[in-house]
Amino acid sequence: MSTKEKYEQTKLPMVPIRDVVIFPFMMVPFVIGRESSVQALESALRGDKRIFLSTQHDATVDNPRPNEIYQVGTISNIVQSLKLPDGNTKVLVEGIERARILQLNEEDGFWKANLRLSPFRNQSFTGYDTLAARLNQQFEQYVKLSQNLNADQVLAAVKVDDIGRLADTICAHMVLSIEEKQELIEIFNPVERCKRLADILDIEIEKLHVDRSVQNRVKRQMERAQKEYYLNEKIKAIQRELGKKDEKSEIEELRRKIETAGMPKDAYEKAMQEMKRLEMMPPMSAESTVSRNYLDWLLAVPWKKKSREIRDIEAAERILNEDHYGLEKVKERILEFLAVRQLVKRPKGSILCFVGPPGVGKTSLGMSIARATGRKFVRLALGGVRDEAEIRGHRRTYIGALPGQIIQMIKKAGTLNPIFLLDEVDKMSMDFRGDPSAALLEVLDPEQNATFQDHYLDVEFDLSQVMFIATANVLHTIPQPLQDRMEVLRLPGYTEYEKTEIARRFLIPKQMEANGLKAEQLSFTDEGVQSVIRSYTREAGVRNLEREISSICRKVTRAVVKDGPQHAVRVDEQNIVDYIGIPKYRSSRHESQNEVGFVTGLAWTEVGGEILATEATLMEGKGKS
Repeated sequence: MSTKEKYEQTKLPMVPIRDVVIFPFMMVPFVIGRESSVQALESALRGDKRIFLSTQHDATVDNPRPNEIYQVGTISNIVQSLKLPDGNTKVLVEGIERARILQLNEEDGFWKANLRLSPFRNQSFTGYDTLAARLNQQFEQYVKLSQNLNADQVLAAVKVDDIGRLADTICAHMVLSIEEKQELIEIFNPVERCKRLADILDIEIEKLHVDRSVQNRVKRQMERAQKEYYLNEKIKAIQRELGKKDEKSEIEELRRKIETAGMPKDAYEKAMQEMKRLEMMPPMSAESTVSRNYLDWLLAVPWKKKSREIRDIEAAERILNEDHYGLEKVKERILEFLAVRQLVKRPKGSILCFVGPPGVGKTSLGMSIARATGRKFVRLALGGVRDEAEIRGHRRTYIGALPGQIIQMIKKAGTLNPIFLLDEVDKMSMDFRGDPSAALLEVLDPEQNATFQDHYLDVEFDLSQVMFIATANVLHTIPQPLQDRMEVLRLPGYTEYEKTEIARRFLIPKQMEANGLKAEQLSFTDEGVQSVIRSYTREAGVRNLEREISSICRKVTRAVVKDGPQHAVRVDEQNIVDYIGIPKYRSSRHESQNEVGFVTGLAWTEVGGEILATEATLMEGKGKS
């Protein structure tokens, strides 16, 4: 073969094509729409109907430059062309032979390519029967495994003698990427092309085997489940084989939430471990529901979110005075707490215990502290709690397990540093399910609650930034170890003067608003308020006082409705009987006297106290011992 034959060249119109690689001996239809491509087609039709077709690197580029087109393509014969109504042209071409671009020139509005033909175009390749037999055997196996090809038609098409044509025909029928097909068309030597194709066939056959095994596995599972279950399992099986996951899946969403939740290291590792277990479970199983609920609780707990505190002592003092009258010792302790927080970045959480009779404002004082500090407020009623699991939670092995009330309330608050009110801590009891007061020992210990561990979450949670406030009527029913962990502040009750001021500032305006009265329709004299306190209530708090004031307001409201809005009432000590009846209590006539045989005593309970007059009386006996 001469050098001239080896480097034989030709010049043809060139059309860049998208998303397809045309091989020799391959019939391909496609649509031409670009103006330059239409002109190249018309030029070819005017000549010998031969055109050079090469694939673009990027199918989205409308006008590719020479460096954006593969250098090796196929000289093709235009078999048929048809103009479509939308202005495009549908073309059917048949590949003839491969060629390499030497130079691209733009002439008359389209590309003309100087081409170098294949140096092997006139050579015959004989004696490669073994290679051809191997290719035929591999391709037959590929066709049988593939579900997208007509086996009889495809196998008949590859029954050719020339190994170069055999390789090109097989390439044309295989489902490969554009890059893989371009790699094959750029191999001019038929023997080398056949060897490379044999390697690709091995890989594709292995892929089809994997896909077939996945389908068989899912088919066995489909017999025990419905269509939706089958589709889910197929997706999971394919993902396991490929070693990657769908980024939009629920598992990926959980992973993203876990990574952004701000969990400490041990909680993060626990969550990731549970997520991997969930990933491997069938979605319809009971275990997956348990794991998912556990992960939802881990994500719902505020691991890093805090309330921004109000550290303005003057503003806090104003809020406390607005909400409560008196209680100077308690207010002073709260202001001291705020002052410490201005100087110490991470002080330990305070644990206060308000002890006093009912109605003295223990619970409402906790709400005022939350408002004064700008924190969230949550309240846990402990009256009647006798199960330790209410505090620490249930273990996840139990059906219907939940975290304890401590974690549930922290979730409700949504922050790491709420005001946490443990109401009626003296009303807890115990039975065979455990002692809840013992479970509170860790919660209320400033040295331990930084590593509080709920049985359900099974990871440490930091309670050291929570301000715990407990309330109780009496101390003697609270276990001594629990008392030792709290700072006790006593609220013994209110004097008559304090009750009068509380009624003036808080109770009367509140009840007038609740009963729809205006200031000009009802007023109280100081003597009237004192008469209600002395003659109708006998308590340490102000709860009954508020009830009596409410009763007066209801009667005045009825009179206003009956007589009209101009009706006005002034309540004093003379007409108080008309609204709430005869006095319920009266002062003892002996309180101010000093007589022989008479002594003044004091009776006290957790709901209040009373002065008792005790007299000794001389009685004549019968003389019997």
